[in-house]
Amino acid sequence: MQAEQSSQRTATRLCIQCGLFLLQHGAESALVEELSTRLGLALGMDSVESSISSNAIVLTTLKAGQCLTSTRKNQDRGINMHVVTEVQHIVIMAEHKLLDAQGIEKRFSQIKPLRYPRWLVVMMAGLSCACFCKLNNGGWDGAFITLIASTLAMYVRQVLTHRHLHPQINFCITAFVATTVSGLLLRIPAFATTPTIAMAASVLLLVPGFPLINAVADMFKGHINTGLARWAIASLLTLATCIGVVMAMTLWDLRGWA
Repeated sequence: MQAEQSSQRTATRLCIQCGLFLLQHGAESALVEELSTRLGLALGMDSVESSISSNAIVLTTLKAGQCLTSTRKNQDRGINMHVVTEVQHIVIMAEHKLLDAQGIEKRFSQIKPLRYPRWLVVMMAGLSCACFCKLNNGGWDGAFITLIASTLAMYVRQVLTHRHLHPQINFCITAFVATTVSGLLLRIPAFATTPTIAMAASVLLLVPGFPLINAVADMFKGHINTGLARWAIASLLTLATCIGVVMAMTLWDLRGWA
């Protein structure tokens, strides 16, 4: 009996650790629930039930009539699909009996989020915004302005993130910097005829696309509370971006996007 209880405690701990990894790194709630359940069944549990919210996860395992419940607080660690993929691989290996509980625990402890070099992220963010400007009839001069503004804004965003500044304040300051740089460059006589789409394109790096997609996916799949929470967070980030843009346009008396 003690051996079975110890086995169930281990399985419960691993299942909730699996769900926490996924929730912390941006996976949708349905995937968190599915993978934690599959892992529990692979470890010999009769049933696994979980309740997911934006800031916590509660998980219960059932085996031979014995229930064991565990709760963990969720701390957002940023979107990282590398971690989500690694957890999926571990669950699949457990289902195929290639990993036991000790092997799973060891693999979990070895998961390290993959981080791209900061210079590469800055450069690619600037290029993507510049390409959007060019594709929307911004011209090469508009793409050049967007490249400079969005690259500098992405650098500022990374610096503020590294200093653990509140995300809403981070987005507001970043939008202010991007709009200021692009707007002031458009005042230069050489860019007098450049379309103002360059100003709009320079803040595209702040669009919270992934949280919004996850929010809609959660609500469509029945996780209404989590979806609404994610939608609210994404909306606040969007509002902070708008405030930064309006502040820059008002302070420097910049011409509008139209």
